[in-house]
Amino acid sequence: MTSATTAPPAPRTTYAGNDRLLVGMILGVLNFWLFAQTMLNIAPSVGADLGARPSVMNIAVSITALFSGIFIVVFGELADRVGRVQVVQWGFIFSIVGSLMVGAAPRGASGMTVLILGRVAQGLSGACIMPASLALLKAYWEGSGRQRAISLWSIGSWGGSGFAALFGGLMVQNVGWRWIFFASAAVSVAGMLLVRGTPESRAAGSRSHEFDTAGVLTFMIAMIALEVFATQGARFGWTSAASLGLLAIAAASGVLFFRAESRSEKPFVDFRLFRNMTYTGATLSNLLLNAVAGILIVAMSLVQMGGGMNAQAAGLLTLGYAIAIVAFIRVGEKLLQRLGARTPMVWGTLIVGASILLLMPTSVTLRTYRILAFVAFTLFGIGLAFYATPSTDAALANLPDDQAGAGSGIYKMASSLGASFGVAISAALFTALSAGNAPVDWIAGAIPFVGRQDNVAMREAALFAFGVNLLFVVAALVAILLTVPKESRRSDARR
Repeated sequence: MTSATTAPPAPRTTYAGNDRLLVGMILGVLNFWLFAQTMLNIAPSVGADLGARPSVMNIAVSITALFSGIFIVVFGELADRVGRVQVVQWGFIFSIVGSLMVGAAPRGASGMTVLILGRVAQGLSGACIMPASLALLKAYWEGSGRQRAISLWSIGSWGGSGFAALFGGLMVQNVGWRWIFFASAAVSVAGMLLVRGTPESRAAGSRSHEFDTAGVLTFMIAMIALEVFATQGARFGWTSAASLGLLAIAAASGVLFFRAESRSEKPFVDFRLFRNMTYTGATLSNLLLNAVAGILIVAMSLVQMGGGMNAQAAGLLTLGYAIAIVAFIRVGEKLLQRLGARTPMVWGTLIVGASILLLMPTSVTLRTYRILAFVAFTLFGIGLAFYATPSTDAALANLPDDQAGAGSGIYKMASSLGASFGVAISAALFTALSAGNAPVDWIAGAIPFVGRQDNVAMREAALFAFGVNLLFVVAALVAILLTVPKESRRSDARR
């Protein structure tokens, strides 16, 4: 196994990052992870209001993270070339437009078109803000100050996702789901004003290459084909001509993408970055742990559709998740400084695995399951809090300055694509397996389901979906153990 190498320190700039800039960037990150991700909980309410089928709502839920993932490296590279502050401001504009479109989506067939286009714009907002703001963290903060800034930034991403279900449920029950997105537009305006006036930051020599059009197009086609397959495969039929055609398009586009990137002098995804094992381990485990976001949509759908809980009551089950991730995220920073990146990343991953095991007993009564779910989501928050800062710092520490935007973009692409496909896969499995309302004989015979019997198929579907998420955690743990060295602390963390 190749040991990690630390990139040479970036030259000192005349500008040092301050809390005004940091808060502005955090507001931008919150627009994606808090406001946009409320759809994981409020999808049943939105679908009922707009008259949308569950399979169509699955697209609306996952498409934001998909487009963020597809374009995050593109905008990360553009941030290096045209300016990171400028790209952050583009992200705020996308957020305002997208949020207003979602909030104003009319009822009926046309409403779904407006909703999905608005969700795409929200995804493009995240694609702009996340890599550009991470590159600004690297450019304008140093040493322990950078680790503090990363921890606070992480509260916007991991913490925002922690509060999303609770916030969405409270808004739906008290003011209506549309006001979530009107508020998001207002927060974007505030973020723009806070970031405004920040000196521009670019990578040296970043204007000397052409845009990798072939790489972006082939990657986009492959990802969209896979997403449509994951969300609509059950409706098409998994072995139907449409499904097999989508898989063929994804495979062919993937091959073309790999060939285009291997031949490009300045590729959209620079595979050379993955020669560094620490960066590889941080990025791969980041993708897999973000895929576990699928447990949110499964659990929220199960207790609402199968247990009769409303969105607010369901969201309250995630209160421990929201509190834990905010309370413990700086614990992850301290563990990084004391133990290096590997140990807290492993601990965090194991705790996330334990949280899924607590969600899997769907055979119990709703009263018991509410307790299990609350404890599970609290552990979920603790695990992600332990993992977040060490993983992000391990990735950033191994990026040369001229690739900070693109490399950060790949790392955050892993977050978005992991969340998108994790949610899509979990939602598709849950929807498909519970559609017939008929329990599977061998599962019902092996596991006694107590309480209501009219929702056993739904409870079995949730059990299976949680099991798939547990496999994601196992894969993330293996990736960390095989790629991240036992001691990977940044040299500048000791100064």
